[in-house]
Amino acid sequence: MVTPHPIQAALQAAVDDGTFPGAVLAVRLRGTLVYEGAVGRLSPQIPGEGVTIHTCYDLASLTKVLATTTALLLLMQRGKLTLDDRIDRILIELQGSAVGSATLRQLLTHSSGLPGWRPYYERLVLLDAVWSGFQGASSAREAVLGYIAQEELIYERGSRSLYSDLGFMLLGWAVERLAGESLDQFCNSQIYRSLEAQPLAYIPRGSQAMPAASLESHAIAPTEDDPWRGRTLCGEVHDENAFALGGVAGHAGLFGGARAVLAVAKAWMDGRRGKTGLLRPELVTLFTTRQQGVPNASWALGWDTPSAPSSSGTRFTPESFGHLGYTGTSLWIDPVKELEVVLLSNRVHPTRKNERIKTFRPLIHDLICREFLGD
Repeated sequence: MVTPHPIQAALQAAVDDGTFPGAVLAVRLRGTLVYEGAVGRLSPQIPGEGVTIHTCYDLASLTKVLATTTALLLLMQRGKLTLDDRIDRILIELQGSAVGSATLRQLLTHSSGLPGWRPYYERLVLLDAVWSGFQGASSAREAVLGYIAQEELIYERGSRSLYSDLGFMLLGWAVERLAGESLDQFCNSQIYRSLEAQPLAYIPRGSQAMPAASLESHAIAPTEDDPWRGRTLCGEVHDENAFALGGVAGHAGLFGGARAVLAVAKAWMDGRRGKTGLLRPELVTLFTTRQQGVPNASWALGWDTPSAPSSSGTRFTPESFGHLGYTGTSLWIDPVKELEVVLLSNRVHPTRKNERIKTFRPLIHDLICREFLGD
């Protein structure tokens, strides 16, 4: 009998105990793919097809780093912005609002004073009942921008950090204003194509939306049996606010496979290790280094850094940077050990109430370090 690889065995155990229906894990060490494995099924409900290394997932908040943060760094390279620009310089609708004087740096470090989340989609549904097609249209984005402009700050700006989807919605729209095109188009043409990061794309709603070309031939794992939308979600963004905004937003909406995520990760790893490429090394170092000045915060710019307890486990160095996605995804990059780990799963299928992945994430990262580095 062949003994399974310890990492494959750990993944299978996670399927067996209900951590997720299936998952894909990819590990790159010193530039070499040392592990790539798939486990489980797309859905356990009607036992469907098995997960493969090519299965695509709703990446949820990995969108914040793979799309919005990367796009902002590119625009900064091109002289379109500085980190100390106020958001109301770019989004003039915010002039006079409480959040208007927040800087891009404060939004990227989640220290702008904004609340973390609001159910704006509920308001958009009501408007859609009056004006059919309102959801997903440009008027929906204008409405939500107005709602954020009306928000009172819930803590003194810069005094603490509170992870905020609202801040990243603003940053996504800032990219669009500065780039002169939609966030999905900019990311596809300026980032993913040049990095050969395929399949990786937003899936916009509406008649103009074809499933993104790079995703068409790939199976997409379903997410939640959603009581709000009355269906099992598959190929449409799980996040309700991103859905109501048309599927393209700064905080969520990206779909993709593990190899594509690794392709974007490589651009960040290369930059952090001083290699010239798409991203300038000095800016990558700035964006991936924990920012000082916000008390008790672990955030770099867009990226998070390890702080005990960390989803990256106990063996990633303090120079590491990464991010999580609510649907069950994660990316951690250690530039000292030259280690990149992508975990993609649909732990919210069939319900978001399943939180076993919180225990699994640090364990699998520690196991990876033991197996490949002897840590």
